[in-house]
Amino acid sequence: MPRAKRGNKRLEKRKKILALAKGYRGTKSKLYRSAKESVERALNFAYTGRKLKKRDFRKLWIVRINAACRLNDIKYSQFVHGLTLAGIELDRKVLADIAVKQPETFASIATQAKDAISEQTDGVSIARDISRTGRADPKSVRAGVRTLR
Repeated sequence: MPRAKRGNKRLEKRKKILALAKGYRGTKSKLYRSAKESVERALNFAYTGRKLKKRDFRKLWIVRINAACRLNDIKYSQFVHGLTLAGIELDRKVLADIAVKQPETFASIATQAKDAISEQTDGVSIARDISRTGRADPKSVRAGVRTLR
């Protein structure tokens, strides 16, 4: 059986690595072994960087949303909880964009979140009164607070 020497495949592989190393300084762009090490390291950094980029943007969005929430007298965690209660399914990227570019729209979203939280807490207090006494507190019923569904 004849010996296989790889031929074109070896050349193609080396050309690919050296092409990726184009622009590197000194032997790192000229010699295959050095270029291979440098390219491998660079690709690892690129992979990690893509993950870090996602983290950094999420942090930025949260900071922006939190700042806008504080202007509307609500904490970030309460705001997010209020959004889930209100059934508003906007992601952090969109919320941060709205907070920066359209503050009045964000204020209305924050109001909806606050209302959803207050409805839930009022319903919970009535349920707590009913579980303790067997009937609702007359003050909360007179105030027109809705009961739990």
